[in-house]
Amino acid sequence: MDSVHISELSWPVYDEKVRHGRTVVLLPIGALEQHGPHMSMNPDVLLPTAMAERVARNIGALVAPPIAYGYKSQQKSGGGNHMPGTTSLDGLTVASTIKDVLKEFARHGVRKVALVNGHFENSMFIVEGVDLALRELRWEGIRDFSVVVLSYWDFVTEDTIREIYPYGFPGWAVEHGGVLETSLMLHLHPHLVDMSKAVDQPPATFPPYDFFPTKPQWTPCSGCLSSAKPASAAKGKLLLEVCVEGISSQLRTAFD
Repeated sequence: MDSVHISELSWPVYDEKVRHGRTVVLLPIGALEQHGPHMSMNPDVLLPTAMAERVARNIGALVAPPIAYGYKSQQKSGGGNHMPGTTSLDGLTVASTIKDVLKEFARHGVRKVALVNGHFENSMFIVEGVDLALRELRWEGIRDFSVVVLSYWDFVTEDTIREIYPYGFPGWAVEHGGVLETSLMLHLHPHLVDMSKAVDQPPATFPPYDFFPTKPQWTPCSGCLSSAKPASAAKGKLLLEVCVEGISSQLRTAFD
């Protein structure tokens, strides 16, 4: 079976697959960010990449090498950029990187790209990168290039949420290093998770405002914003299946 990864193809094979403009290219976008004492710092890259691989096989798409660094971790969604290990880019760098990569795909003949985000803080800088790329491509006379931007957690259904969180859903804002990411990692990359080090803690609470510079005392000592203790590989399998099916279903018609 041919690889879905662009990086594993020879240039003639890649050229044949994309020059006509019909093949969708999936670009995972993540971050290097602490995810508590129980887990590695690369879930924001590994998880969207795993989903992109499976979606690509479902819809006949290709997967580009992921962008492995993201925008600065925010305290109320990722623990904060002060945490050791978290290694971030300025927003301008994120947007410029996305703009440049999209323009290169367009030069190759690609006309349909789906950006698969795995790091909440990237969101608006992804949009900026897309906007700048489309503007500059129009200057070059390319007007048929289109982009879908999605975050995989938006495809978790309400029924799945009830099944994964029977004790009550704490909300996506405090799911950093919690049940969602830990369960997916237990299913996909169990060697990168040590549940004996997971901290049982209540969901983090914050004032209804952001404060700069960061107040480290606001972030739980673990770096997580909710407990990962209820996580399991079985929950991860369900989450993966739901997200992959949801994304695949939408991308089959999104570019029509």
